[in-house]
Amino acid sequence: MIKTKALPFRLKKKISKRKLTTEDIIFDTCNYLFMILLIIVMLYPMLNQLAISLNDATDSIRGGIYLWPREFTLQNYQHVLGEAHILQALFISVARTLIGTVISVFCTAMVAYTLSRQEFVLRKPATILFVLTMYFHGGLIPTYLLIRELGLIGSFWVYIIPNIIGVFNLIVIRSFIDGLPNSFIESARIDGAGEFTIFLRIVMPLSLPVLATVSLFVAVWQWNSWFDVFLYNSSHPHLTTLQYELMKILQNTNAALAQRSAVDAFAGSEAQGGNVVTPMSIRATMTIIVSVPIILVYPFLQKYFVKGMTLGGVKE
Repeated sequence: MIKTKALPFRLKKKISKRKLTTEDIIFDTCNYLFMILLIIVMLYPMLNQLAISLNDATDSIRGGIYLWPREFTLQNYQHVLGEAHILQALFISVARTLIGTVISVFCTAMVAYTLSRQEFVLRKPATILFVLTMYFHGGLIPTYLLIRELGLIGSFWVYIIPNIIGVFNLIVIRSFIDGLPNSFIESARIDGAGEFTIFLRIVMPLSLPVLATVSLFVAVWQWNSWFDVFLYNSSHPHLTTLQYELMKILQNTNAALAQRSAVDAFAGSEAQGGNVVTPMSIRATMTIIVSVPIILVYPFLQKYFVKGMTLGGVKE
């Protein structure tokens, strides 16, 4: 009888004894070099923006900031986070992301489960109607008029209700559910379980990889959205999001600096003890502020990401 605990060691020992050919060495070398280059290309922009955000704003105009700040300061973060409504906007962004993601993923999964059932007589017509919305859209003005008639303008729910069902996410989840063994569902029905019980206690747990992947998609989209805030809630400061407030800060900084030259900016900086920000420093600071929450969430969902995309994106 083979001891399963000894298999990994034996496998490693067998692999280590295998003689590498010249082609293997060339392939591994090229592979390592490509991965190192890819890591540098991916990491450098973020590290560069972090260094600029931690550097004195007027000093950054001179250039030459690469991986670490030349004149360290937290002034850029104090300027951005010290703006009025910024904490309220952060609260709205977090609430929008959490509530919008939970409701959207749950409702999309329910519709996907319904469309995956062969006994649902409107399965094909409903699927065609959903897919058509991916190619044909009412346009900006009809959408605005519809939102206004629904009474959602000036409401927090304007961020949630119009975006409950994402058709791309719906297709991905439905394809994943189609791949689940139908015997699980049939056994549950024989035991007397209803459709909602089957969905909650069998389909949802088995679909965890694709649900985690779609949750990441929806959360990133909800976190980064600002245009709908501009359209529907720009006159309601207590409902604006973090991204919208940061966009306003950048616009105000651009407008203020457009009225004076870079020389004036240096002079103003020295007169105010370096208390001047620039569009470059504000953009770098905004990039770090809006990226950190998603970067913190991503490692927890990474293990489901590849499995969810590969299993949910392939339909035989």
